[in-house]
Amino acid sequence: MKKLFKTAAIAAVASTALLSNAAFAADQKLGVVNVQSIMKQLPQSAAMVQALNAEFKDETAEVAQIEKDIKYYQEKQKRDGALMSEKEKEDLNKQIAELFQNYQTKGKALQQKIQMRQNEETNKILALVRQAVNNIAETEKFDVIVEQKAVVFAAPDADLTSKVVEQVSKLQ
Repeated sequence: MKKLFKTAAIAAVASTALLSNAAFAADQKLGVVNVQSIMKQLPQSAAMVQALNAEFKDETAEVAQIEKDIKYYQEKQKRDGALMSEKEKEDLNKQIAELFQNYQTKGKALQQKIQMRQNEETNKILALVRQAVNNIAETEKFDVIVEQKAVVFAAPDADLTSKVVEQVSKLQ
């Protein structure tokens, strides 16, 4: 009998909590944004890519030239290997190994520099996106705006992605 009363009391408390959460959620104005889509649509993102390509153009060309040199010497080794003396083969192998080591070192360093700069620039754009989201939340009286990835379903009118893109695009 006591167990029945305990179970009934727990069920009553749980159902009250669920109903109060539902009532609380009904009073909230919720919005959703897709940050990945925003970043793809922004003119600032395209400008960032162009600026980074220009900034690292010379270093990228240098690494690409080393790669071409490696391929040239590898082809030379295949083509002329049978006609070369052992010393020439060793020298060519040594040259290819040095070029490959240089390629890996410079390529890795360049990749890290590009990644670091891209993160810096992306963070600047994300700050603009956050500012736009905050402006929309204030002007349209949203209580909560969440990333679309965190939501299973959202009504199309709750999606604020295009509004954010529009606001951030104006900032240029």
